[in-house]
Amino acid sequence: MEMIGLHFGTLGIGGSCRSYNTSVSGQEVLKLEDEYHRLEAGNLGFEAEIAKIRCEFDAAKQSFLNIPDALKDMPKMNPEGIYVNKNLRLDNIQVYGFDYDYTLAHYSANLQSLIYNLAKEHLVNELRYPDSCLGFRYDHAFPIRGLYYDKSKGCLLKLDFFGSIEPDGCYFGRRKLSRKEIEEIYGTRHIGRDQARGLAGLMDFFCFSEACLIADIVQHFVDAKLEFDACYVYQDVNRAIQHVHRSGLVHRGILSDPQRYLVKNGELLRFLRMLREKGKKLFLLTNSPYYFVDGGMRFMLEDSLNSRESWRELFDVVIAKANKPEFYTSEHPFRSYDVVKDTLAFSKVDAFVPNNIYYHGCLKSFLQITKWNGPESEIQIQNVDSYRFEQAKFHIIQELLGKLHSTVANSGRSEAYKSLLAELNKERQKARSTMRSMFNRSFGATFLTDTGQESAFAYNIHQYADVYTSKAENFLFYPPEAWLHVPFDIKIMPHHLKVSSSLFSA
Repeated sequence: MEMIGLHFGTLGIGGSCRSYNTSVSGQEVLKLEDEYHRLEAGNLGFEAEIAKIRCEFDAAKQSFLNIPDALKDMPKMNPEGIYVNKNLRLDNIQVYGFDYDYTLAHYSANLQSLIYNLAKEHLVNELRYPDSCLGFRYDHAFPIRGLYYDKSKGCLLKLDFFGSIEPDGCYFGRRKLSRKEIEEIYGTRHIGRDQARGLAGLMDFFCFSEACLIADIVQHFVDAKLEFDACYVYQDVNRAIQHVHRSGLVHRGILSDPQRYLVKNGELLRFLRMLREKGKKLFLLTNSPYYFVDGGMRFMLEDSLNSRESWRELFDVVIAKANKPEFYTSEHPFRSYDVVKDTLAFSKVDAFVPNNIYYHGCLKSFLQITKWNGPESEIQIQNVDSYRFEQAKFHIIQELLGKLHSTVANSGRSEAYKSLLAELNKERQKARSTMRSMFNRSFGATFLTDTGQESAFAYNIHQYADVYTSKAENFLFYPPEAWLHVPFDIKIMPHHLKVSSSLFSA
């Protein structure tokens, strides 16, 4: 095997190309010199490209001084709109089923404090947590819906649509972890399939108090320098939350002061009556006990119903203590409930009698008996000019960063490159932080990541909800025979309006 050893001097701008090996021919040296001049011209070209990006950035900064008129002409998203993931014809919908909590009944912010305090007391009194935990206070500003708790590592996580950890959305206790700490714990920001098995999703409207209490308990152990198992913390807090619901502590607390916890809504009655007038079948399916639903409905509708009317007449079937989600997969029989004696009948339920109340049951029996076969305030923030301005600004910076990074491979990291990169990153982070601060101070928006992309919670809504809206009576704004279509400009979540960077173009 023949081997040739070559050694050349330094190739640099303004330098020369020298051969230190006499075995290299003159023709080869000429080729190398041509290559040197080509690289030198290329480097100058990349410097010019960086200078061009710098000019674009300077021009963009000038446009940031005032919100462009085009931004003010952008359409607003309706907080009371119906948002469509799958096409739906309302005139084909003959049966409407309603949950009670956060569908028919809406609660004030005081409810989360009530649940938090009752669960906290259960942890201390029954599970022997330290008495100092009684001093904890629910923080309305800390949690959002759709977080995940890592039962192995003890972190509260906000994930994006593709299962990656939001850089500013990872907390251990009440302390936000840095990107470096996230990488040290997880190795990468992406949550793999094996890691995902150890995550507990905090998805429903009662999760706010649970997420806050979990974080406070973890922080307590950290501050006290006590060893703890993150999985046990979740199990204990979840058990306490479940206890205050199943024991009726929360229900009795709400009914003892409904004015403090329940929000009256006259439009709800109008919506239900409209459906009845259109010949639709209505049913109520809730895990809550009847006395709680009855007390809440009577309070919410007391200003709308006359003394001879009952809210029960609005529904063809009322099912309480349904035990969802098992209701959908089990074969539990229905039992008729006596509202006066507070007892369950022993006879088999073969038909649903109007004005009667039923307990338990399952979907299979429900369909056999009836023969009925067949995710806001964040929107308001997205409608504000200041948010849209920051989003457009962020997208402009992203585009400029993309252009700049494309020059890296060949241009090297010149001082001009480094200076511009630092300025662009600073502006990008500033816009990102400003958008985040408009939502929740700890985790940002529920449906969005800090970069304006969809969150993991948005994925759940997209996957399981054909349509979604902030409250049931929003359907009053649509004809009962309306055709609901997925927007033509396909987005993951229909209620998100992406602000284009082209708004800032001349």
